Amino acid sequence: MAKHPTIDSNVEEAEITPTGRRRLFLSIVLLAFIVAGASYAYWWSTKGRYAESTDDAYVGASIVQVTPQISGTVTAVNAEETDYVKAGQALVELEKSDGRVALDQAEAQLAVTVRQISNLIATTGEREAAIAQRRTDLARSREDLARREKIAASGAVSVEETEHARAAVAAAQAALDVAERALTSHQTLVRGTSAEAHPQVLTAAARVREAYLNYARTAIVAPVSGVVAKKNVQVGQRVAPGAALLTVAALDNVWVDANFKEVQLAVLRVGQPVTLHADMYGSDIAYHGKVSGFAAGTGSAFALLPAQNATGNWIKIVQRVPVRVMLDPAEVAKNPLQVGLSMHVEVDTHNRDGERLPRVVRETAAATGPAAAPLDAVAAQRVADIIKANR
Repeated sequence: MAKHPTIDSNVEEAEITPTGRRRLFLSIVLLAFIVAGASYAYWWSTKGRYAESTDDAYVGASIVQVTPQISGTVTAVNAEETDYVKAGQALVELEKSDGRVALDQAEAQLAVTVRQISNLIATTGEREAAIAQRRTDLARSREDLARREKIAASGAVSVEETEHARAAVAAAQAALDVAERALTSHQTLVRGTSAEAHPQVLTAAARVREAYLNYARTAIVAPVSGVVAKKNVQVGQRVAPGAALLTVAALDNVWVDANFKEVQLAVLRVGQPVTLHADMYGSDIAYHGKVSGFAAGTGSAFALLPAQNATGNWIKIVQRVPVRVMLDPAEVAKNPLQVGLSMHVEVDTHNRDGERLPRVVRETAAATGPAAAPLDAVAAQRVADIIKANR
């Protein structure tokens, strides 16, 4: 007797038909599209529309030229390209003999000047005493003349002796006048001042400081910490002030210049957070920073040969403007960067408060180095010691 198929077996056969599988596949694909669209819509509404990115971004740093401030012959070069140097480290040394001689002469002249001015101040009392003596001589001469004039009528004193007395009074008066003028001239040189503050001493002291600075500048130091590049100096070379001997790239404080299209600039603001990736490290390492400022114009406007658009063959090109991004120094120290490396930059523009081009005047120095302050302090101490020893 033949068996008829049951209802369950019919259902299983219907589910595995090609039409059923096609419908199931289309349903899955449709559901995937819906989920993907919803995910993209959520990402766009929460993050995507607030992100501005560019790959046209490169690492920058201060490239400082090391130049001499005095002329001289190079006796030593203490750094080569790729060497790391610290601020204040002596990189190039010049011949010191001429500077040492000039410093010794200036110090000797200061000592002589201090002694001369000290002598002028000390002799003021002597000149005042000389004036007192001249006044006493004048008074005595006048008394002698008065006595002789009283008895001249009786014939006890000759006319000639009386005339001699008058001449003595005139001579004493002239001597007093000369002494008073000498005191006035002397006081003009020393009045209201001391040996330390006298103009001649200050002039000699300035020459000592100048000579000491020139002597100290025979050691040419690194203005910043960084890596040496472009070395153009050799031992025995004669150098002049301002000649570029080498450069130092300050890699401890780098930034990124990101060139954004002009259509992206409207939503960018100073202070917005930035996420960056270096092509050298890949996407595994992320840097973080903030927008610190905008260039004054497009890259083409400040090019060596600016584009001339006033021609008949003009084609519009979207311009780019450099945007400065400052990086976290701790992240840079952990994963060092070098000048010119390519970066991918993404700016979070959620916060769009503030002016697009803020006008804020910088109140602190943009960069500092071991300049002349320590040298000037040492020179001032040398001057003080010489004045104290010769006063």
